[in-house]
Amino acid sequence: MLVLRSGLTRALAARTLAPQVHSSFATGPRQYDGTFYEFRTYYFKPSKMNEFLENIKKNIHLRTAHSELVGSWSVEFGGKMNKVFHIWKYDNFAHRTEVRKALAKNKDWQQFLIPNLALIDEQEFEITYLVPWCKLEKPAKEGVYELVIFQMKPGGPALWGDAFRRALNAHVDLGYSKLVGVFHTEYGALNRVHVLWWNESADSRAAGRHQSHEDPRVVAAVRESVNYLVSQQNMLLLPTSFSPLK
Repeated sequence: MLVLRSGLTRALAARTLAPQVHSSFATGPRQYDGTFYEFRTYYFKPSKMNEFLENIKKNIHLRTAHSELVGSWSVEFGGKMNKVFHIWKYDNFAHRTEVRKALAKNKDWQQFLIPNLALIDEQEFEITYLVPWCKLEKPAKEGVYELVIFQMKPGGPALWGDAFRRALNAHVDLGYSKLVGVFHTEYGALNRVHVLWWNESADSRAAGRHQSHEDPRVVAAVRESVNYLVSQQNMLLLPTSFSPLK
């Protein structure tokens, strides 16, 4: 009995002394909320993008009857041309499966979709979650959007999450840009974070960026975060005529 108690005491002590890792990006909250966001990027044949956008504008109601379109944008700057980016919201994976099945049976949607697939060169998609400390914000007026994609070092949010959040908050709190959402990839390139920003115009975005680069509070926060950064890229996005986010 004494040996048993002694072993139990050591086990409890070891559990107490074990380091407890916490992060603002911790995945725990996801267990209670299955909501995720699907990022879809379409690359079009030259001169075919506008044709596709006009066609989908007339038929998008067939698609949004099944799940929520958060936003739709054409890519103005950054990477390949003739590119359109969509964000779709789903309650959980079962919801997405139901939507895909319903669309496959929807004759009107298929009648639109099948001929328009010929306009697309390629497409990519990722499954992402909003980070637990971020809510999706809707700008009060029309503007331009910037999507910044951060590829972080292996190790996950427990390694770089807190520093990353401080770098973002430095920009938000000082009013250099409006944060729309922060998304962490679940399916796709791992350790990838997408940050969606809003600005009144491309010129106001440029002015805010120049000011932030000379603000010691922003510089200090960013320097800490870049220790965990592998690469980053950005795109300037213009809302399509049927995008809920303008």
